[in-house]
Amino acid sequence: MPERPPRHRSTPKKHSWLRPPNGRNAAPAAPPADATAPDGPSEAEGSIVHAAVYCDGHRVATPETLAETYRQLREQPESMAWIGLYRPTEEELVSLAGEFDLHQLAVEDALEAHQRPKLERYGDTLFVVLRAARYLDAPEEVDFGELHVFVGPDFVITVRHGAAPDLSAVRRRMEATPELLALGPEAVLYAILDAVVDGYAPVVSGVQNDIDEIETEVFGGDPAVSRRIYELAREMVEFQRATRPLVGMLHGLMAGFAKYGTDDELQRYLRDVADHVTHTSERVDGFRSALTDILQVNATLVTQQQNAEMRALAEAGFEQNEEIKKISSWAAILFAPTLVGTIYGMNFDRMPELHWAFGYPFAILLMAAVCTSLYFIFKRRDWL
Repeated sequence: MPERPPRHRSTPKKHSWLRPPNGRNAAPAAPPADATAPDGPSEAEGSIVHAAVYCDGHRVATPETLAETYRQLREQPESMAWIGLYRPTEEELVSLAGEFDLHQLAVEDALEAHQRPKLERYGDTLFVVLRAARYLDAPEEVDFGELHVFVGPDFVITVRHGAAPDLSAVRRRMEATPELLALGPEAVLYAILDAVVDGYAPVVSGVQNDIDEIETEVFGGDPAVSRRIYELAREMVEFQRATRPLVGMLHGLMAGFAKYGTDDELQRYLRDVADHVTHTSERVDGFRSALTDILQVNATLVTQQQNAEMRALAEAGFEQNEEIKKISSWAAILFAPTLVGTIYGMNFDRMPELHWAFGYPFAILLMAAVCTSLYFIFKRRDWL
């Protein structure tokens, strides 16, 4: 970061799009009493989660409103403000933009959310978008949160649009190490980046465990595993979108170390974060490839199972056909004597065979001949 210029808040720079309806840079109303709780996901309904002013690494004020924060910062030119917001209103972001001269595009991104991870520099202000992640054990899925960070010469503004990350832990860590906090807003940015990247480790472990379970289910023939593979693969796509841009972002920060005079110790910390991000990104790429391979193996196994079932059905159908042939053959054999017997059993007067001495033996021989002939015909065709 460049050397911090002196603050002049008596006539702050304003743009037309920053002016609230009453024409003044009005500060928002005070948040509820519990809005000063730590920056965790269980914060109260107020969007101003926590605001504090630091000087030489130590907290010197805990304002309850944005207006009070501005006043404390003006009264102590060498101080730094750290303001945490959770899904802020447009009026609150307009107030912050007017006070700290935030760029319109960055403010719009922070208000609308759903941004890709990126790092933009607007003058002496950095705008950073991060995608935090956490692993939920009960549903076995990855939950993503979005964090926007404005880093200026003497302020840090965090805007969260999700439960992750837990910035209260970051604040406690920084306040416990005042020598690090004394390095200024860049040190806070490092701590936030480190917290987001460290939050990826439990996700990686959880996903690795899910993949191990999926491999067992695939070879165990679980029919519901395909859906689980698909859902986890989609989460890995989101995870990849969260981690891959961070590599370039951190390398961009490291490229500006000399230009902006970044502290040597802070440079080492940021390089360590970059190493962790690279490792995590490689693991996520490996997970996605593994899931693709598992999905292909599962499709092959499902195809083999379907082929086996179709073969079994075909064999069953063949056996049924064989049985039907046997039944039909015997039915035809038995139908022949029935037909002869039925004809000669009509007892018409004008049937010569009825008065023939050899009529009965002839009928019996005829039925036997027909049945024998049919038997040999069906036998020859392997129907019997």
